[in-house]
Amino acid sequence: MFVAATLCTRLRKPNGVSWITAHHPRKGNALSILRKHFLNMRTNIVRLLPAQPCVLCGNMSREGLWCKACDAALPYFNAPHCPVCALPTPTGEVCGHCLTHPPLFSRTTAVFGYAFPLDKLIQGMKYGEQLALAHAFAKKLVQRIDKSNLPDYLIAMPLHRAKLCERGFNQSLLLATTVARELQLNLLPNTCRRVRDTPPQSALPWKERKKNVRNAFGCDMDLTGKRVALVDDVLTTGASLNALAEAVQKCGAREISAWVVARTLPHS
Repeated sequence: MFVAATLCTRLRKPNGVSWITAHHPRKGNALSILRKHFLNMRTNIVRLLPAQPCVLCGNMSREGLWCKACDAALPYFNAPHCPVCALPTPTGEVCGHCLTHPPLFSRTTAVFGYAFPLDKLIQGMKYGEQLALAHAFAKKLVQRIDKSNLPDYLIAMPLHRAKLCERGFNQSLLLATTVARELQLNLLPNTCRRVRDTPPQSALPWKERKKNVRNAFGCDMDLTGKRVALVDDVLTTGASLNALAEAVQKCGAREISAWVVARTLPHS
C-alpha cells in the first residue's frame, strides 16, 4: 500500500521536482525496491528487443545503434576544457583566445572529441543518410546539458536552400528536434536562415573560414532578453556558430550558448 501511494504522489509532481517528497520512515527501503523493480523491467525489455548489427563493429547489439564495447571506445569529451569554446585547458579555465577575442556565444557543451571512430559516424549521418544516428547523438547531447540553466529557445545551424535541396535534410535540425523534445524546449526551425550559399567550411583553411561565413545568416524574430542555444554537429574554429550568434544577438538575445555533438581538437 505504501509503495503504490508514494509512487502515485511522485508521478503527479511536475518535471524537475525530485520524486523524494513523501515522509515515511520506510521510504528508503521502498525507493530501493522501486529502483530494483524498474532496473529489472529495463533489463527484461532490452532482452526482448531485437538485436541489430553495431554500426561500428558489426556485432549484434541490443543497446542501440552501437554496442557497449564500441560505446566505451568512443572519444567522449571529458578532459578539462575552456567553458566558452571547449578547447582543452589544464584546469578548465577560460583559454587565452577567449579572453582576448571572446566569441559571441558564452559557453559550449560538447559530447565528444571529433576523432575516430566518432568522426566516421558523423560523416555517415551527414553524407551517408544514416539519419538514425542524429537521434542517438541528440540523446547523448541531452545527457550533457546543464538542466539547471536551460535556454528559452533552440536554433539549429541553418543550411542554405540550395544545400538543403542537394542533401535533402539538415542534420543540425534533426539533432535540435530531438533535443527540444527531450528537454521540452521551444525550437525555432525557421527563425534563422542562411542567406549566402557559402563553400563548405571543411573545404577551407582555418584562417579563411571566418571570412567565408561573414554576414551569411539572417534572423527574423525579436529575441530581446531571451536565452538561446545554437545546435550544430561539429565545432571546429567556431566561425559558423559565431556568425549565427551575431545574427541572433542583433535580434536582442541576451545569452547565447553552443550545443554540439563533437569538438575538433588541436591535434585532430
